Amino acid sequence: MEQTEHKTQDGRTVIVMAPTGRLDITTAWQFRLKLQECISSVSPHVVINLGQVNFIDSSGLTSLVAGMRDADKNKGSFRLCNVHPEAKLVFEVTMMDSVFDIYETEEDALSRASSNLK
Repeated sequence: MEQTEHKTQDGRTVIVMAPTGRLDITTAWQFRLKLQECISSVSPHVVINLGQVNFIDSSGLTSLVAGMRDADKNKGSFRLCNVHPEAKLVFEVTMMDSVFDIYETEEDALSRASSNLK
């Protein structure tokens, strides 16, 4: 999983995480732990780029919800972007597309993160 850090104009750090492959019962726990670690030790402001995730199940969705809660508890922000078309259907069917802030591109998510940080 690729992870980068970006600085906003006001100097805050936004973590961009880009998991690959499947976000399912076999990978979600490890992803969840990495997300939790980043939020608590690097920054509560997170963008998850799902462009390389072609499958997501309920375990994957649960790890994303947990990350969103962690970011919120730490007065941060949590955004998804570049959702792979095959994974997008899961968000729509489960109505999770109305729960998450989802952006078309990483650049859109980062620009919104810069202008809307709490």
